[in-house]
Amino acid sequence: MKHVPLGNTGMLVSAYSLGCLNFGSRTNKKTSFQLLDHFFEAGGNFLDTANNYAIWNEGCVGGESESLLGEWMKERKNRHQIILATKVGAKPVVPKSEKLEGLSRQAIEKEIDESLIRLGTDYVDLYYAHVDDIETELEETLETFDSLIKAGKVRAIGCSNYRLSRILEAKAISMSKGWESYCCIQQRYTYLQPRVDANFGLQVSADEDLLAYCSQNDDFTLMAYSPLLGGIYNRKDAVIPDAYRREDQMTRLHTLRKVAGELGATPNQLILAWMLQNHPRALPIIAASDLTQLEENLGALKLRINSDQLDQLNGAFLT
Repeated sequence: MKHVPLGNTGMLVSAYSLGCLNFGSRTNKKTSFQLLDHFFEAGGNFLDTANNYAIWNEGCVGGESESLLGEWMKERKNRHQIILATKVGAKPVVPKSEKLEGLSRQAIEKEIDESLIRLGTDYVDLYYAHVDDIETELEETLETFDSLIKAGKVRAIGCSNYRLSRILEAKAISMSKGWESYCCIQQRYTYLQPRVDANFGLQVSADEDLLAYCSQNDDFTLMAYSPLLGGIYNRKDAVIPDAYRREDQMTRLHTLRKVAGELGATPNQLILAWMLQNHPRALPIIAASDLTQLEENLGALKLRINSDQLDQLNGAFLT
């Protein structure tokens, strides 16, 4: 698997990040280990988790995914070969509460230590602000993140579910203070465009402003979560989620399936390849509950989209 730079950090990450959201809960230990082993053997080194994964699954309190990854790295003795990303800020203060922990100094310092214990390591490579916290001053959040880097607990920081205006504000603060800056954004992003009035709650979809910014700033990496919308692209009878129902979506789906047919690929595979070969490049966070799904995702790495096909896909995307 090809490895690419993560922002301006000097770290090289695999083209795919493996989303570990359900590992250790809905996906049991045996299957989770199989998926991690297969991803690692294919050249994948970039793992994505969070301190609240997967608190919404039955019987879970959050941290199950981190604990599973800690067990796997300990058994495989490969921590030094992994680029490990986790997140803070979106865990409820108590289970099922709508009030989140946020990004205060107190919350971040408490949660990084608990994450490190679960992960069985003394540092994480990438630490995300999971969701924006408008109740905490950005300066407090960024100063705390910078202190974690100075303490050796974190190598780099990123943000997730931030609007571009907040990203730019954060970068300006970091630059003025001489602090480490966000190196990447993890955003909801797929081939279909959401409606203008789509509401994803705390989740934020990559919009044209963010894509334009990433196109002009190669040192700021775009990470894409939910790239396949739960696999609907492969199902001809699939119902498009309400947030993506637009009059022009059938044109996009037709173009997607046409080009996929030309390449002998599934629509899911083409979307992943499109993300990696388009500009700006987006690194997909792939998810799988079994080896068959993971193999399909890995197969997309072999696809080569020619310029005409890329123009077709993007032309439909921008219609």
